[in-house]
Amino acid sequence: MRQSWPERLWIIRHGQSAGNVARDAAHEAMLDRIAITGRDVDVPLSALGEQQADALGHWFSQNGEDERPDILISSPYRRALQTARRFRDAGGADAEEVVCMDERLREKEFGVLDGLTTLGIGNAFPDQANFRKILGKFYHRPPGGESWCDVILRLRSLLDTVSLHYSERRVMIFAHQVVVLCLRYIIENLDEEGILAIDREADVANCSVTEYRFDPNAGKRGNLVLSRYNATAPMEAENAPITRQRDQIVAARG
Repeated sequence: MRQSWPERLWIIRHGQSAGNVARDAAHEAMLDRIAITGRDVDVPLSALGEQQADALGHWFSQNGEDERPDILISSPYRRALQTARRFRDAGGADAEEVVCMDERLREKEFGVLDGLTTLGIGNAFPDQANFRKILGKFYHRPPGGESWCDVILRLRSLLDTVSLHYSERRVMIFAHQVVVLCLRYIIENLDEEGILAIDREADVANCSVTEYRFDPNAGKRGNLVLSRYNATAPMEAENAPITRQRDQIVAARG
């Protein structure tokens, strides 16, 4: 029977971005809005984020070919694409490997709340702040934006594509914090309580590694089994600072 999953699947959160830095500054200054101009899709890596992506590539470059990805898939957001390409160019994958973009891996869309801090949401959209308290982050969908469930819906389609085209391959995905968590939700068949408990334990570190290996004895037809989550060994190996900033304050716990 044909194996329906990749042999290995790595899920990487992008390196620290300029948006992460601006978000922390806005929070510390108790501002309503994060000081980022232009579209979120165009926000680049910070200098530290570039260092983290390079460290990730160097760490994988020390492994044998069968311990490195041969398929690279990225969110189309600039910070994720930069992470993927710097990872490859630092030796994490074959230098000729193309980074495939897939819009289903994009950041969770915040709609009218985009760019606002928690304080800003309370001031500008108190009704949405109240809705979120009632519904919780898993189900709350801001006007023009997405809930976690909406993200999960598009990621189910993404995993169908991975299963169809990359069976028995070594696949690495570059994306965003909520995407990392929502992929865990799907692959491990978690429920709302389970994934939010994981989310409360710790933020997903920039350039951290979440890894699955295919186990033919898991379930009736084999399955992906988690072997590491939120691992920061690549940064530690090069003494690169570890950062865990959220992409948006509106994604904060609560």
